Amino acid sequence: MTIFRLPDLGEGLIEAEIREWHVKVGDTVRQGQPLAAVETDKAVVDIPSPQDGKVTRLHGKPGDIVAVGAPLVEFEGGEDADAGSVVGKVERGSAVVKEEAGEAAAAPGRGFRVTPAVRALAHKLNVDLSVVTPSGPDSLITAEDVKRVARVLAEAGPLEPLRGPRRAMARSMALAHAEVATVTVTDDADLGDWKKGEDVTLRLIRAIVAAVKLEPALNAWYDSQAMGRRVLKVVHLGMAVDTPDGLFVPVLRDVGNRDPADLRRGLENLKRDVRNRRIPPEELRGYTITLSNYGVWGGRYSDPVVVPPCVAILGAGRIREQVVARGGQPAVRPLLPLSLSFDHRCVTGGEATRFLMAVIPILLAFTANAGTKAVVAFVAGGRGFALKVIPGVALMVVAAWLGLLLNRFNPLL
Repeated sequence: MTIFRLPDLGEGLIEAEIREWHVKVGDTVRQGQPLAAVETDKAVVDIPSPQDGKVTRLHGKPGDIVAVGAPLVEFEGGEDADAGSVVGKVERGSAVVKEEAGEAAAAPGRGFRVTPAVRALAHKLNVDLSVVTPSGPDSLITAEDVKRVARVLAEAGPLEPLRGPRRAMARSMALAHAEVATVTVTDDADLGDWKKGEDVTLRLIRAIVAAVKLEPALNAWYDSQAMGRRVLKVVHLGMAVDTPDGLFVPVLRDVGNRDPADLRRGLENLKRDVRNRRIPPEELRGYTITLSNYGVWGGRYSDPVVVPPCVAILGAGRIREQVVARGGQPAVRPLLPLSLSFDHRCVTGGEATRFLMAVIPILLAFTANAGTKAVVAFVAGGRGFALKVIPGVALMVVAAWLGLLLNRFNPLL
């Protein structure tokens, strides 16, 4: 027989979930014919047959998670490619082992102690000892502790394994929490001068592009092993997209060199592909900075998670009306809350704050009407000034740069 193993799908993945078999035992298949649909961290892909032949065995059923390199399909004939596997069946006993518990063994790094008999009971009842609160002396877990947790888990129902995008989210969030030194700065953008029907997402994208020109350190990848960074000239924007299946971050490529109509088309195409779970793997890699527009559902400020190797993510909350001082008088204005998280290992607080302070005036300076003049106020070290701006990204950058320049020479910053 010939054993075909789950191949490396080129995404740096270690496993995939079988969604559907396209063949059954006894089928004769041709090379390239789809054998199964598997779900990776982000997409559903078909696995083609590597050869012509007759299928003699399918390893796994829909819902099973298969590791890369594990057997997937067996074909009739050929050499046994599985000669190194363990032969035989390993039996697992279900009875609780009764043994004398002498000195209870301490679980390394767990902060509790447990006897062999109680450990066997936990194994039988499928209880993870790390979630058990010990009631015995010196943090000793007793049999009653294990039984109590078993009853609670039985009432809660069976454990639901995380699959697909949610499984990927669990890994990436754990990595980010363990590795990144995240700091978040927040502020509000007054949108009172915007016209009705403005595209918030597109204006945020354009503001990010212009702010990157002022503070390039936010558009970078950090290598924690080499303790170095790559500051990137092209802005590939990761767009955080929430779906019932989990979180996706598709990439909007080279946003700095695309007009608004092209950006909107690109956004719609990404949303469609994400909804259909047919987004190509290459469209989920390589973003240089991230935007999370969670305000479409609600929320004001947040601590967006920076996923390495990126070093920054901008979150936009829900627009709200609030009384603010305007010209020395109270006024009700729509405010957009912004939260910028950054990796403090390679981005300074000054760089991050200047980036956010550039996003806000640049965001307000863009108008739907290219002939409209905008007045942009900059606060630099307590000194305010205003500039009349002719619309255009280049002039927005110049105007914001003047404001940030004063900040750079402010000794308090």
